[in-house]
Amino acid sequence: MKFKKLFVLLVLLLSFLLVIGVFLWWRNVSTPVSSSEETIDFLIVRGKSASQIGELLYQKGLIKSPLAFKFYVQLTGRSDKIQAGEFRLSYSYTLEEIVEALSGLPLELWTTIPEGLRREEVVERFIDGLEKQDQEAIGFREEFLKASDSLEGYLFPDTYLFPREVKASNVVSAMKNTFDQKITEIGNNYPEGFSQEDIVILASLIEREALTKEERPIIAGILYNRLKNNWPLQVDAAIQYAVGSASCQMLNAKCDNWWPILTKEDLEIDSLYNTYKYPGIPPTPISNPGFESLKAAASPVPSDYFFYIHADGKIYYAKTLEEHNSNVKKYLGK
Repeated sequence: MKFKKLFVLLVLLLSFLLVIGVFLWWRNVSTPVSSSEETIDFLIVRGKSASQIGELLYQKGLIKSPLAFKFYVQLTGRSDKIQAGEFRLSYSYTLEEIVEALSGLPLELWTTIPEGLRREEVVERFIDGLEKQDQEAIGFREEFLKASDSLEGYLFPDTYLFPREVKASNVVSAMKNTFDQKITEIGNNYPEGFSQEDIVILASLIEREALTKEERPIIAGILYNRLKNNWPLQVDAAIQYAVGSASCQMLNAKCDNWWPILTKEDLEIDSLYNTYKYPGIPPTPISNPGFESLKAAASPVPSDYFFYIHADGKIYYAKTLEEHNSNVKKYLGK
């Protein structure tokens, strides 16, 4: 009996000491790391977990314990409220104030622009990423489209970090500057007779036509083969660009179908983007290509192929029209 009492007392004592220990630990780790009111801009990359954010805060000297940060975020249900972006934090913030700041509106926001979009689609990504609404969204769209009027193909797709109130013209400038950097990396040893403008146009076609990185230089070689032999390029994406422009290109309007499924009538449209009817390359890029497509256009892989089709996520090349028709019948059932 005495042993049981002693055991109970021991358990109570240990529990009391544990509670006191946790209390003292929490009181220590939840206080500011410094009394200094100096601030620092803290960046959260999209996809970071509470544990990873806590580690970064600890490394920056903003909190005393990454474990305490994770515990507090989960305890208060803030895990889903912390956004990616840039935040201004102070070394004098308590742990609670740090979490509160990260749960608010960031100073800057991330926006990812995938390869192969038209500029009208690019601006919608920024409107969403920068959380523009109503009249603000309309104004941003107008400014972006005006600033990028002659820059289709030169708005480099990447992940960008901008202040919430950034001007659309500054976004366009940043994308064009990124393009300039990337095209410089590629160099200017282009196929004979082709300018940088030609390379960008071809890259925009390749971006819409290719499904994988490996396909890009081979498709580039096929397009060059057609051009060298005075064949029409016969790139459907170029016609889609023309049809999409004609059907829904309005400065203030949002369109969800810039790349429509083509009909037989579409293949007959009288447009310089109709690469079935008019030889050579289109007059302008049709999309904003990424680095791999630009590189492929600048350095195509030589081959004897003139044709290709996609079926079930795979690509099938052909050297002759007979081989191509056989592939179409075999893989597309036409």
